[in-house]
Amino acid sequence: MAQIITMPRLSDTMTEGVVASWLKKVGDTIKTGDILAEIETDKATMEFEAFYDGVLLHIGIQEGQSAPVDSLLAIIGAAGEDISALLSGGAVAETKEEKVVEETKSVTSSAVEMPAGVKVVTMPRLSDTMTTGTVATWLKKVGDAVNEGDILAEIETDKATMEFESFNAGTLLYIGVQEGDSAPVDTILAILGPAGTDVTGIAANYKVGAVVDSETSEPKTEEKAVAQTEATSSAQLATSNSGGRIFASPLAKKIAQDKGINLSQVKGSGENGRIVKSDVENFSPSSVATPAQAIEQATNTVAAVKSFVPAGEIFQEEIKNSQMRKTIARRLSESKFTAPHYYLTIELDMDNAIASRNMINGLPDTKVSFNDMVIKASAMALKKHPQVNSQWREDAMVINHHVNIGVAVAVEDGLMVPVLKFTDQMSLTQIGANVKDLAGKAKSKKIQPSEMEGSTFTISNLGMFGIQSFTSIINQPNSSILSVGAIIEKPVVKNGQIVVGNTMTVTLACDHRTVDGATGAQFLQTFKSFMENPVTMLA
Repeated sequence: MAQIITMPRLSDTMTEGVVASWLKKVGDTIKTGDILAEIETDKATMEFEAFYDGVLLHIGIQEGQSAPVDSLLAIIGAAGEDISALLSGGAVAETKEEKVVEETKSVTSSAVEMPAGVKVVTMPRLSDTMTTGTVATWLKKVGDAVNEGDILAEIETDKATMEFESFNAGTLLYIGVQEGDSAPVDTILAILGPAGTDVTGIAANYKVGAVVDSETSEPKTEEKAVAQTEATSSAQLATSNSGGRIFASPLAKKIAQDKGINLSQVKGSGENGRIVKSDVENFSPSSVATPAQAIEQATNTVAAVKSFVPAGEIFQEEIKNSQMRKTIARRLSESKFTAPHYYLTIELDMDNAIASRNMINGLPDTKVSFNDMVIKASAMALKKHPQVNSQWREDAMVINHHVNIGVAVAVEDGLMVPVLKFTDQMSLTQIGANVKDLAGKAKSKKIQPSEMEGSTFTISNLGMFGIQSFTSIINQPNSSILSVGAIIEKPVVKNGQIVVGNTMTVTLACDHRTVDGATGAQFLQTFKSFMENPVTMLA
């Protein structure tokens, strides 16, 4: 019997996944334990194994596509088995056109006549996965005159906040979705028309397909309903650059992106100069004057004046956000806007630390970094100041008496934070070996979710890039994060004399809900004593 395979939840924070690559194709024989595909989560790219024997009969999500957890990923069964019932049972949602037809049939009897010149603007579908939109800001208010190309509102989709243009001219008669409110795609967003027109009946009774054409007094057909939806929503989105606003259909934009065509060079043949599919398909780069030709033409036209002729190509690159990048953005935004951050900075004398490290690294098969010493000193200071090793909850504050330090590691797609469990019990060499191992796994995307969970404190070190000091955003649910700068050789005062010394600046970011200023300062004093006298960490 055929088995349905769904998009797995490969991490605790995963809500959707991207199929990075399929290692099997339809028709291949599958055995339990075979790697079906590589799935990109919000944390890493992981191999996904098969738990059934059989033949791969269907692939539900193509390479590069994303889908929510529990979406149909594949079907495995016996060769030649009929899976039509399984496919129809998990039927894909109706298309917009089918919805329009169904709703047209159901509301014909209660159709509302559309006054002359009135246009209903619906919530547009601004991305392929968008089902609802939120009005972030209205840039026009009821009674304002609206011209074609004016920005009506800023709409927040599931991917970004985008400007929404008017494709029609008139007066804004009605707003259907207030600022901050959300509504499904195709919901009535606004009504435009001649000033003074009564649209209360339309606003109260509007449904997709329920509008009567004022010229024929007959309900709009399926084609007209679809056309109006396309004309007043999808076609209203335009891209923007320094050369002016470009009107283009979504399909034209997709084809241009696939072919690497700059839409600013394409002449539109559609309504109001809108670029359509045929314009992009028939576009020839040779028809665009090169910079040299532009200069030559300008010189021939005005030979007496040596004026500057701007020449070049406006180039932009759009990179689709990975699941990791989306999660980083969401979590850091939540931390920055919910936790009241404050920062404490202290300068360390690193002369003794440098001498101690040189002595330790002089031993056979031993190599310790300054970052390892920072981690060890932090772990020991946290044991003395557990308040810094805490977490905030609405009903209670959790004090962690175990120390699990997360170490921020830069990877290609963003930032990962592998966790050293029970760091205070590790020696300097054990810390160094574990950090190297986890950082290598993170950069090769082989790290497991369990190796990035359970941190109680975080360290971010940019000293190797020459950064002298910086502040970090707290990695919640932690209450603090330590930002470590570079070791700088400079004049310092010792025993009343100016001498050459080595210093390092560290900054502690604290959540004021759990860590008071005095508590954070005491932690840094203890941390400073360990770093400036490393032998005390061995006591």
